Amino acid sequence: MQSAPSLTPSQLTPFLLNVAPVLPVFIWGPPGIGKSALVRNFAESVGLPCISLLGSQLAPEDIIGVPQIVDGKSRFCPPTTIAQDRPYCLFLDELNACSQEVQKAFYSLILDRRIGEYQLPEGTIVIGAGNRAEDAAITRPLSSALINRLLHVQLRVSAKDWLKWAGSADIHELVVSYISNRSDHLWSKPPKHEETFSTPRAWEMLSRALHSYGSTATLEEMKTVATGLLTPSHAQQFVAFVKLRERAHDLTAIIKGDASWPEKPDERDILYFLTQQLRDRLIKELPDDESKVRRETRELANRCKELIVLLARISTELAQLVVTETESGATLPAWYTIELARALPRLAMQK
Repeated sequence: MQSAPSLTPSQLTPFLLNVAPVLPVFIWGPPGIGKSALVRNFAESVGLPCISLLGSQLAPEDIIGVPQIVDGKSRFCPPTTIAQDRPYCLFLDELNACSQEVQKAFYSLILDRRIGEYQLPEGTIVIGAGNRAEDAAITRPLSSALINRLLHVQLRVSAKDWLKWAGSADIHELVVSYISNRSDHLWSKPPKHEETFSTPRAWEMLSRALHSYGSTATLEEMKTVATGLLTPSHAQQFVAFVKLRERAHDLTAIIKGDASWPEKPDERDILYFLTQQLRDRLIKELPDDESKVRRETRELANRCKELIVLLARISTELAQLVVTETESGATLPAWYTIELARALPRLAMQK
């Protein structure tokens, strides 16, 4: 559903407030980014109970009900989960994991808001959600008839929205601090093979584990938990971040000249994390147009160039990392990459 508009969590709520009362909505998105939680929170915000049906576990009779003889005539009796007496939010989770027969059973419910003789109460809201085919999740193609009965949007991850939520959700300070530094690690595209990967849900689970350990968690224990939840490279860098905090390494202090690059062999993971921090800071603060560089920014650019030269003396491979693109595809401005190539021809040769 690539053509569907893309919304962040903060944009989805007002959208649902305006549209969901009059049209059924389908929310597409990868696993673990908060689709279900957002729908439940939305229902609560409008004062409606939220009743969830999990598409991957439904049979047609779970929707249309079973026949019953009344006064010599048969009628279908819809299940109590659907046949409510007051308005509610009907959340069809994993709707595109349903079989074709179950999808057909939803046709009249979604379009006409009716199952047999039962009519959904006035004010009831119908929202569906599901993963995309490229997410390596359990999905089935939605029939064209069902697609045409729904308004489709895509939910995308927003680190800004997640951090705002985390501030009031008791997310562990180490997790909040790490994502504040590496917002691009909040979510990773699901791998095609069986491997853990980072999502907002995975980071929240890591937070719960860290809270459970309390102050007794060792670095090895943190590594075990993080590796069992996150993209492997993210887990490694999270542990490096914790070590960096413990050993008082700080990129700002290094830039100011109050500290230097860690050079010990057992600090290589810390150096790797600091290098990525430096690259991300330069990407955020350096404008694409060199003519728009202000004095303070020029001073930062020059100082970081000196640091990259020093870094190359420790590890050419890590210095090369500065000029490579991030996981999200972001890169240093071209003009600064040229300056680095002049200062370090080896980087230009390897790029």
